[in-house]
Amino acid sequence: MTQSESFDPGDAQDPFTVFRSEVREPDLRSMTRIVLRPIGSPMPLGFFTVAIDSALVSALQWGAIPASADRAVGLVVFPAFVVQAIVGVFAFLGRDSLAATLMLSFATTWMVDALVFWFRPAGANDALGTFLIVFAVFAAIMLMAAFPKRALAAVLVVAVPRFLVSGVADVTGSHPVSQAAAILGFLLAVVALYAAFALLWEDTRGQEILPVGRLGPALHATRGSLAIQLRDIERQAGVRRTL
Repeated sequence: MTQSESFDPGDAQDPFTVFRSEVREPDLRSMTRIVLRPIGSPMPLGFFTVAIDSALVSALQWGAIPASADRAVGLVVFPAFVVQAIVGVFAFLGRDSLAATLMLSFATTWMVDALVFWFRPAGANDALGTFLIVFAVFAAIMLMAAFPKRALAAVLVVAVPRFLVSGVADVTGSHPVSQAAAILGFLLAVVALYAAFALLWEDTRGQEILPVGRLGPALHATRGSLAIQLRDIERQAGVRRTL
């Protein structure tokens, strides 16, 4: 560094972060290469998993599956945790933090359900109910960030009351409340199934077949030009230095 470029600690400006006319830097655009890792969308699989397991747990809550079969339900639910976790990891690789957080959060609920159904320790209902109530609050917070992705938001709109009512049912032990939670669970399965089919058809056909209602950045991600896709790329993960 030359004398004119030296940095005085007493200065208010950092020469590495603030433009200074006397310091000439090379054109970084010609030196920059961005390597993409193309992956298929994991979201259809994630929503299918939500639909199947939500329907299964709801059948247990409704009474269509006898309460004595809860350990068997736990065994069926446990693989959903594995599948949902894989979906969440690939969503992170696809640079979709919102979808990844949602999928891994659902994976956590399947793991908790499987463990509680199988082991049934003392105080299991109170612990599971409290967990589901807190998860409903977390899902409500996620809903506020999910509106540009209407399919994901629709799943959360049903998931919030479904987990909240399920938590209340476990804490109170009320059968009518449990049946209300089951109805919401079946509704969640229907909404998740629609989202799965809509996203799967869109991915295979290369165009939107069933409406998913994307807005803003979510819409630009599928229909925007290359210039829009590259906007602010220098601030994206893998380019910026820190999160």
